[in-house]
Amino acid sequence: MKEGPDITRLGSLIGDPARSNMLTALLSGKALTATELASEAGITPQTASTHLKQLEEGHLLRQRKQGRHRYFSLADDDVGSLLESMLGFAAKKGYMRLRTGPKDPALRKARVCYNHLAGELAVHLFDSLKSRHMIIGDPDALGLTETGTAFLSSFGIDITRLQTERRPLCRSCLDWSMRRSHMAGSLGVAILNRIYDLNWAKREEGSRIVHFSNKGEAALLKHFPIGPKSQGS
Repeated sequence: MKEGPDITRLGSLIGDPARSNMLTALLSGKALTATELASEAGITPQTASTHLKQLEEGHLLRQRKQGRHRYFSLADDDVGSLLESMLGFAAKKGYMRLRTGPKDPALRKARVCYNHLAGELAVHLFDSLKSRHMIIGDPDALGLTETGTAFLSSFGIDITRLQTERRPLCRSCLDWSMRRSHMAGSLGVAILNRIYDLNWAKREEGSRIVHFSNKGEAALLKHFPIGPKSQGS
């Protein structure tokens, strides 16, 4: 196709191994320095600077200066959703890295996907909202029902405020480990923050892993049960 969106540009930016490692490191939602990203990519700081410039020019990264340091993060939610979707597609097609480790089960159970919850428990939460008709629509066009608004408001989420934000309220994201949908958008961010506020879970320092306490996991499953007509997404 000679006209229209150019996916080759995106493919070349994301497809480089060093740049790919940098981008996935930033899925933690934490801003990192060029030196830290160079370490993640396994390259020198000088080489990292070239890659970071390309990613920034491609609108995949943004940077901010604080003192003598420059911090990089993903440009926006769309980039995070794109990367998580690509990870899910790669897992589905069998394009897996060979290295595994003890953190893999914890990552699969609950982790941060840029700014919202991902993993087994996140998919369960999405399925709960879907099966109880609190969200409706297909993964690309989700809407919050009156029942869902009332329930999430009682859970402590200010839906009215979220509806004034620029990012979409309800948005699904393909979970790379479960290969099904979890909740993104402003609602996904708010749910994760509420989980933290309730002390159900906490983020592991320097990692994407979200550790739920036994009581916290039990509370999540109690508050978000699967309805009788659940359908996976």
